[in-house]
Amino acid sequence: MAIRSDAGKTDSRQLVTFQLGEELYGVNIMDVKEIVRVQEIRTIPNAPVYVEGIFNLRSEIIPIINLHKRFHIRKLVKSEEDELLGGFVILDIDGMKLGVIIDRISRVVAIQQEDVQPPPQMFSGIGAEYIQGVVRQGEEYLILLDIRDLFNPRELQKIAELRR
Repeated sequence: MAIRSDAGKTDSRQLVTFQLGEELYGVNIMDVKEIVRVQEIRTIPNAPVYVEGIFNLRSEIIPIINLHKRFHIRKLVKSEEDELLGGFVILDIDGMKLGVIIDRISRVVAIQQEDVQPPPQMFSGIGAEYIQGVVRQGEEYLILLDIRDLFNPRELQKIAELRR
């Protein structure tokens, strides 16, 4: 979501941020439907390895994706507080809802478009092709995910079929 300032020069957008492993990621707030605590997941035979299964959210079947497995990200060593802040981010990718397992929810932040830098070529974890950019925040980087590029159309079709 782009918001024009009074000066008409600055674009900002709001991101929901969360931790996967040691990195902080952000997705456009307009793509997030809700954040839920960890629920019981029903496994699905013959699903792709990164699909943990499905769960029922108010009578809607939601596929659950494990980005740790998808991108070989080491899980965060969790404290008790982290356990309370973990769960699923429910995303809407062009009308299809799916849940992504997160280690820890962070917060909603506003970023300025001019602060977004292209991802470094040799980026660890999630590949650069899935990243819109990075924003430096103090000593850390916030990695902006492009949720529409996380899965190719064939993968999305296979995930959608799991809901049946």
